[in-house]
Amino acid sequence: MRILFDSKKKMFKDPFGTLTAGQECTLHIHIPQDVRAVKAECVLFADDGYDSVIVTMNRTEQKGAYDIFEGSFSLEHPALYFYHFVIFKESGSFRLFKYGSDTNMEDGDQWQLTCTPANFTTPHWAKGAVIYQVFPDRFYRKGQCDLTGKLQPYTVHESWNEEVDWAPTPEGLVLNNDFYGGNFRGITEKMDYIASLGTTILYLNPISKSFSSHRYDTGDYKTPDPMLGTVEDFRALCNKAHEYGIKVILDGVYSHTGSNSLYFNKEGAFDSVGAYQSRRSPYYSWYTFHKYPNSYNSWWNFDTLPTVNKLDSAFVEYIITGESSVVAYWLRQGCDGFRLDVADELPNEFLDLLKKRIREIKPDALLLGEVWEDASNKEAYGIRKRYFVDGTLDSVMNYPFRTAIINYLKGFDDGHGLANTVMTILENYPAQVAHSNMNLLGTHDTARILTALVDDFDGSREEKAKRRLPHDLRNLAMGRFYLASVLQYTLSGSASLYYGDEAGMEGYKDPFNRRTYPWGREDPMLLQHFRQLGHLKKLPALRWGDTEFLMAEQGKVAFRRSYQGEKVKVFINHSAENWEIPDGMVLYSKFLTNAAPKRLCLGSMGFAIIQE
Repeated sequence: MRILFDSKKKMFKDPFGTLTAGQECTLHIHIPQDVRAVKAECVLFADDGYDSVIVTMNRTEQKGAYDIFEGSFSLEHPALYFYHFVIFKESGSFRLFKYGSDTNMEDGDQWQLTCTPANFTTPHWAKGAVIYQVFPDRFYRKGQCDLTGKLQPYTVHESWNEEVDWAPTPEGLVLNNDFYGGNFRGITEKMDYIASLGTTILYLNPISKSFSSHRYDTGDYKTPDPMLGTVEDFRALCNKAHEYGIKVILDGVYSHTGSNSLYFNKEGAFDSVGAYQSRRSPYYSWYTFHKYPNSYNSWWNFDTLPTVNKLDSAFVEYIITGESSVVAYWLRQGCDGFRLDVADELPNEFLDLLKKRIREIKPDALLLGEVWEDASNKEAYGIRKRYFVDGTLDSVMNYPFRTAIINYLKGFDDGHGLANTVMTILENYPAQVAHSNMNLLGTHDTARILTALVDDFDGSREEKAKRRLPHDLRNLAMGRFYLASVLQYTLSGSASLYYGDEAGMEGYKDPFNRRTYPWGREDPMLLQHFRQLGHLKKLPALRWGDTEFLMAEQGKVAFRRSYQGEKVKVFINHSAENWEIPDGMVLYSKFLTNAAPKRLCLGSMGFAIIQE
């Protein structure tokens, strides 16, 4: 008989999940009577070196063959804590650790507990939202393509439907300098379409003047790329979005700039004295040179992306604290927050200053970070990130959910791993963050989800440019995509739709995931599916509800979302057999039929969203 403790269940730890400073927590541990335990202790260590906490647990009752030990505590210091138990017997003691979903004596992992500031809040509008991500150059073009002031060199495609430039230069360089002319006016023109998907947040990849089509090589933070339009065009976009109740967030790229920029000016394209040109440049302190001027720190050794010293006082003032700083400028033009590129490369102190500044300007501004792992215990460059214990990030990109969903639907997991990943994130993240998480299936950094669900082809760029899913494989991908998207929209968090996924686009990673939106060639059934999901996401239970898994095995997954008496159950059948499920008010389903009185039959590759 094992000693029983499961931090994901309230019978052992109440409340579930994270704590706020000063909030009481009660632990119960079930110890077999033949252990003859007389006392237990929970030992919590703060990851930042703050004093440890020892919680005494006394025997309170007997249940069957188990003695129940109970202890309560509160934490005053926000931090990331790890804990284990010490079990005392009449003679001697031993430690108890986590071993998978069980416990184990003297060997295993520590349990984790996040304690956040008591005043940590996230914008209400970001909880349970529907996010639509647009790669601006490839979404829609309205009017002529304005090339005045565009950084050279570049090419402009003659046709909207041409293939992206994928071939390297003769020197082996991938320039990403081909454009289609998608612009602010085009996005504004299509706002009715964006709203029809249930969108409440519009997320734009970088819009600042730059050399590349992805625009992560910032040339001038405060100037829109002229190909996209003017500041007035951007304001009009924000105003139109706000008319539909849609917030607008921008990509904040603050770990590096472009070498071809106002600040570095390696190519001399700007009327400024850049750091590359003179040590007396006002921007010189932003960068780290090893051998001036051609050897310098750059992002992942791309010399076109020199990294900045994030805590340099001149850089901090320019981006954050100055009266006319970059974040102040864009918030005043109408944006509602920022998605931070490579957030793990931004120091904790930088994030703290950034969060305070944007909230001073716009009290409900959103700060969302690009994090690919569990953000609660993320460590980068030997430093633990304090996203939640300092209350700096409101939300993160939820790549763990994406990985778990894909593994489940590709048959690498029978459902148990998916449930465990979901509940681990919900346990480790503050509830207000978990509800705001950017639940994504595809982004500008991943293969299109249709491709990712069935095809792991690893050929050359030329082969990938030509490759399309054959009919049978596309049908399989579509079936999996329907299930994946239901999970994405019904699990805790904000569903994020990468432009064109709803139309049935496919493609491998950059640049094939950045093709133009196929206007007039959309898959109508898939498009209607996402409109239905966008409508259902407005249900309070699916926006803010607690999550409880009812089943996760043999390809069958069922969970309940509950909020203030409203309960919605979700069933996903990825097994090869039919599945009888309880009756209820069916909100949306596929391959669902009546089986018997008060029973429904869910077919293979089917789903059902049912209100209790």
